[in-house]
Amino acid sequence: MSIYYPPTKHRGIQLVQASIDNTSPVAILADLNRAFEEFKAKRNEEISVLHDAIGDINSQIAGYQVGGAGPIKPNSKDISNALRSFVRDGDSTPLSDLAQRAQASMSVDSDPGGGYSVIPQLGENMNKRVHEISPMRQLARVVTISTDVYEELNDLDEAGGGWVGEREARPDTDNPNLGKLIIPIHEIFAMPKVTQKLLDDTIIDIAAWITEKCAELFARKEGSAFITGDGILKPRGLLTYPTDAQDDEARDWGTIQHLNTGTSGSFGTTSDGVDTLIDATYAIKSAYRQNASWLMNRKAAAVVRKMKDADGNLIWSQGLAAGQPDRLLGFPVMLDEEMPDMASNSLSIAFGDFDKAYLIVDRHGLRLLRDQYTDKPNVRFYTYKRVGGGVGNFEAIKFVRFST
Repeated sequence: MSIYYPPTKHRGIQLVQASIDNTSPVAILADLNRAFEEFKAKRNEEISVLHDAIGDINSQIAGYQVGGAGPIKPNSKDISNALRSFVRDGDSTPLSDLAQRAQASMSVDSDPGGGYSVIPQLGENMNKRVHEISPMRQLARVVTISTDVYEELNDLDEAGGGWVGEREARPDTDNPNLGKLIIPIHEIFAMPKVTQKLLDDTIIDIAAWITEKCAELFARKEGSAFITGDGILKPRGLLTYPTDAQDDEARDWGTIQHLNTGTSGSFGTTSDGVDTLIDATYAIKSAYRQNASWLMNRKAAAVVRKMKDADGNLIWSQGLAAGQPDRLLGFPVMLDEEMPDMASNSLSIAFGDFDKAYLIVDRHGLRLLRDQYTDKPNVRFYTYKRVGGGVGNFEAIKFVRFST
């Protein structure tokens, strides 16, 4: 790169030339050396300032570089013009403007909307709020289909028959009746959007983070629907079916049996509470009891865990191994915050074989469509899932009802 210096800056050398005829050679040489040293010192000072300015630009560019986005590459023409202006006129303003542009290009105008993630000192970890997710997918039966409705037959009746003597007539007997379980599929969706600039510049993988957040949201919403959903545009939950105190033989299909605690909103005495829980374990048929478990929220668990039998032994025991659920009266306990708190007439505790009792139907897994065209400069993440659910076997589950 050549540097042009205006003639006015060589005044010292010109004055030496003008006085050649009137000065001795020794004096002329001394003047030339002195003028050259002054010229060199001034040029060295300007070159030093120039190097410092270039170093500042490189430092600021490096400081605003974030992982995953690659280095910032300022326009080479702009850099050349800024340097030329500084060398020619001593004007450092273009260099400062260039540094400010590098800084501005990394800013994001909304911190809650994503700006926090582009601070150069941002760590790679992210604090997350913990959300309770229903364990119903662990407990229930899950099937995957390729249509929008799931149907299966229910064997609800026995064939007629009886004992007869050797010579007695054999009259016709009653035929068993069949029922049909129908579970429609419903859709849950989310469509967050972020700017393309944030996707390019952030230190974290925003796309993966959004997908994960959508999956967590869907898990919470479907878990809530499996317990309390009304069946309108969502799965139908356990707590929305009618209940009755009659046992399986007397109760209509489509109704779940409940066992009253005898006291509104509570177990009554500890002895009464233990008796109610024991009654619930034996109200269910043996075919379902071997795979049965309890379902309640943390508040109800805190009450039940303190209960003792007539001999003073706790009816609650910790899991036999790490990661295994605690047990109540020998059966696993699963905590679900979608289950209601203990209150008057509440169905706060369920017991049964949930694999037989409740059916979850998936149309397919989580689907994601990345749309970067329809709302520029934003990128939309259209995420959806289709799922249904409902009770399939009304004998396989019982409720503890906090009522008289």
